[in-house]
Amino acid sequence: MTNFLSPIPSLQLITLAFLGILFLQSGLDKVFNYKGNFDWLKGHFSKSILKGTVGLLMPVITFLEVAAGICCFGGIVQLLVTGNTSLGLVGAQLSALSILSLFFGQRMAQDYPGAASLVGYFLVSLATIFLLQ
Repeated sequence: MTNFLSPIPSLQLITLAFLGILFLQSGLDKVFNYKGNFDWLKGHFSKSILKGTVGLLMPVITFLEVAAGICCFGGIVQLLVTGNTSLGLVGAQLSALSILSLFFGQRMAQDYPGAASLVGYFLVSLATIFLLQ
């Protein structure tokens, strides 16, 4: 039986919870405030090469974020019940892919401070992938 108070299992749970909260909240905000987020993104990318793609890319990033959050929380349950890390690993990988997508968008919009603010989240997702291997 796994001791969830020992360092690695506790880090697995904590980082999965962090990513789950981050992405489920962000994804659900896009679902429930679609128009507000869409309008903001349309303005944000209005002077970039992505200006005509917001309508296509927003559902993609919304799906990635919601899926990442659900898999992270499912991974917590799976880890606690069975000790298996496979679902959490998928959640962490989807989290990294989501952040990479957001980072690309921020760079294309030339929002360098916005892109830089994603680095910490990306490092947490990479550490989580490493912890769940």
